[in-house]
Amino acid sequence: MKATLGILALAFGGGACVVGITSLLLGLQRKNDALLAVGRKCVAVLLVSALAAVGIMEWALVSHDFTIRYVAENNARSTPLLFTITGLWSALAGSILLWVLILSGYIGVTVRHFRKRASEPLVIWATIVMLGVALFFFLLVLGPANPFRLVAGGAPLDGRGPNPLLQNHPLMAFHPPMLYLGYVGFTVPFAFAMSSLITGSVGEGWLADTRRTTLIAWGFLSLGIILGAWWSYEVLGWGGYWAWDPVENASLLPWLTATAFIHSVMVQERRAMLRVWNLSLVIATFCLTILGTFLTRSGVVNSVHAFSESSIGLWLLVFLGVCAGAGLALIAWRGDRLRAPGRIDSMLSREAAFLGNNLLFVAFAFVVLLGTVFPLIVEAIQGKQLSVGEPYFNRMTIPLGLALLFLMAVAPALPWRAASGDVLKRRLLLPAWVGTAVMVLTLIFLDRSLPTALAFGLGAFAIAGIMRETFMAVKSRRSADKIGWMRATGRTLAGNPRRYGGLTVHLGVVLIAVAIAGSHTFGTKQEIRLAKGQSAEVAGYTFTYVGSSKSVTGQKTTLSTDIRIEQGGKSLGTYAPSVSTFPNSNQAIGTPSVRTGVLRDIYLTLVSSPNKTGRVTIGVGINPMVVWIWFGGALLAIGTIGALLPSVRRRPGFRVTGEAEVEAQSVSVS
Repeated sequence: MKATLGILALAFGGGACVVGITSLLLGLQRKNDALLAVGRKCVAVLLVSALAAVGIMEWALVSHDFTIRYVAENNARSTPLLFTITGLWSALAGSILLWVLILSGYIGVTVRHFRKRASEPLVIWATIVMLGVALFFFLLVLGPANPFRLVAGGAPLDGRGPNPLLQNHPLMAFHPPMLYLGYVGFTVPFAFAMSSLITGSVGEGWLADTRRTTLIAWGFLSLGIILGAWWSYEVLGWGGYWAWDPVENASLLPWLTATAFIHSVMVQERRAMLRVWNLSLVIATFCLTILGTFLTRSGVVNSVHAFSESSIGLWLLVFLGVCAGAGLALIAWRGDRLRAPGRIDSMLSREAAFLGNNLLFVAFAFVVLLGTVFPLIVEAIQGKQLSVGEPYFNRMTIPLGLALLFLMAVAPALPWRAASGDVLKRRLLLPAWVGTAVMVLTLIFLDRSLPTALAFGLGAFAIAGIMRETFMAVKSRRSADKIGWMRATGRTLAGNPRRYGGLTVHLGVVLIAVAIAGSHTFGTKQEIRLAKGQSAEVAGYTFTYVGSSKSVTGQKTTLSTDIRIEQGGKSLGTYAPSVSTFPNSNQAIGTPSVRTGVLRDIYLTLVSSPNKTGRVTIGVGINPMVVWIWFGGALLAIGTIGALLPSVRRRPGFRVTGEAEVEAQSVSVS
């Protein structure tokens, strides 16, 4: 019964897409408001259908309905409730179903938001494009990725359970949905970009219409990437958080192009420049989300993040080709109207810095894309398996990352059009001295690696610039309003949340960049073999093997080892790295135990369980500054939320004076 209800819900959703597209096209052609209203009502049917289908699947998972093949393959009676619920996105068909729900939600919110402009061709065509995308994904879940297929023969008494890696940490409840909210959210700006090309409304209006949705999608994608790195760090047991895995890269690619777009869109809003560039970035970002879906769900790459081989790969590639081809064709068609009247007046201007920023982001994306898909192309053409590893990515991306850090420090301080020498000196001299001092101190006292010193110095340069700019604005507000520092700070931030939200995001990105440089440069890894009661020293810490314990539940069997950590005779606590085995899986899953600190983490893994002589092998990692990555991710989220807030109007007659013309113009969220 549940399978039948689920398929009916999906069929209603797909049918609503077809009826909605048809009604909107006819209503637009005939200028018939009644048909346009039918098209908008189909969006509600679409959303209700998606909610019903997801609800039915969750019902089947929670009730262990093993007549449905997806449930039998990804659920078991012993699976804890949390991982039973997250089973919806633990395999291919369920994840596409979640995608459908999120896409339907975005379409519903967008249509409601523009309900007062529902008769405008720009909004109508955007809705048609979004419904077309939704129709494609409904066809996937009705066809090759149908989650409601029945088990052949009789239903088993119990299921196989989720992939062991996907039921070993609560982050699985948050990481995939955040990524999907980011991926799917870029459908909205893509739809409006395509609509602007179709209708010829290629000015700056569509940018304002989609700014908030773009920021929301970018924020969710950023948070999803950070949570994915955290999951990798806490679950996989290799001591790192980013391995340039093809599926990790697939999420990074649209983030890079979307970040470039968020910066360059301000240039178009301010100077009416970069129209073709911005349209191209939006289309590229959406296409890269489809490419990421292909890499994750087609089985063409070998990754702990990827699902098994499936038949939807060709569907996704065809859809990707259609979207990219249609976008390029429309840009070529509207080429004459896309000529921008604005020009860059000086290389020492904010628009020039943003253009340089864009070129670096696109170069970064190209490097990652080439390293990700090149092995697939070689295998498809020559049948040879080729691996592109960390050395290639580090060698190619580190210079680009350092250049981006430099522009992140400089660009917010530059005025539009042109900067004089006095302005540059006043705004950048102090931050530059701070950055130089930090770089020199790093070379003298910490490490003589030039990339690390540059990362630390440029990070200090950027942070000092942000702090100086914010201080000058607060100081001016305090002087103008005759109020205290706290109230002046609040009014300054509330007066231009888009700018200070962007600067908060910049601060988060800088912390992440510095933390990555520090953890790679100053980290230590070592394996130690200990008998019970025996100790070993690593990097000034003493590790003592206290004992082992075994626990058995219906979900898994876990062997843990207790390791006491001391430093200078002071106990830092006892930690228990473990290894678990799951029913219906021959794979043993290690779970690291991490002592998190502000300056460094102590990362313990159980490499081998007690042997006949009672000795265990423990992997010890001293990982500096890793917690700064998670803190930087939190700043990304806070800054994005801040940039979305409405500004508080200044009181009449208020004028920010002097240095605090710290430009009420918006800065990007990057």
